[in-house]
Amino acid sequence: MPDTLSRLETVIAQRRAASPDSSYVAKLNAKGLAKIAQKVGEEATETVIAALSGDSQDLTGEAADLLFHLLVLLSAKDVALADVLAELDRREGTSGLDEKAARTKD
Repeated sequence: MPDTLSRLETVIAQRRAASPDSSYVAKLNAKGLAKIAQKVGEEATETVIAALSGDSQDLTGEAADLLFHLLVLLSAKDVALADVLAELDRREGTSGLDEKAARTKD
C-alpha cells in the first residue's frame, strides 16, 4: 500500500512543475495553499458523506480523492509522506487515548 502512495507522491512532485494548462496538480498549486487546503476539506466532507450513505464503492472513490488531495497538500508544504508514515510508526503501540492525552499536556 505505501508503494502506491509513494509512487503517487513522486508523480505529484513532478507535476507541480508542469504547466497549469496541462496538469491538475500544477493548476491547484498555482491557485495557492488555501485552495489546496480547501480541496482537502471538500474531499474529507465527501468521504464522510459517502461513509454515512453506506455505499462502499462511493466511499472507496472519495477516500482515493481525499488521499490524493492530502498528498498534494503535503507536497505543497514540503512534507514528505515518509515523515507522516514515520509519525504513524512512532505512535504504533500507543493507545489513541494516551497519545491524545500526551498531546494536550504539551
